[in-house]
Amino acid sequence: MYEDEFALRLAQLRNKKGVSARDMSLSIGQNAGYINSIESGKAFPSMAVFFYICEYLQISPRDFFDDDSKNPEKLNEIIANLQKLDDNQLNSISEIVRGLVQK
Repeated sequence: MYEDEFALRLAQLRNKKGVSARDMSLSIGQNAGYINSIESGKAFPSMAVFFYICEYLQISPRDFFDDDSKNPEKLNEIIANLQKLDDNQLNSISEIVRGLVQK
């Protein structure tokens, strides 16, 4: 993933969370324009700040770089709930999902 793709992915995930760049910047301990500067390609976060960004978005670094996942926070929430189900419940959910995907 190149810097411009990084910026686009950050904007996509931030917008999906419904938070402004300013609020996110302040929430991760940066100046008010920090996230905007990343999204506009003027800056790139350090590794430490990248981890803060992922933590704030409630996703893993792997989720951040997975372009196919449009809403990793919601997907992680669903997976966490699925892990609480028994085999019969999982089979039922699997059939529902299979039916939704085929449409």
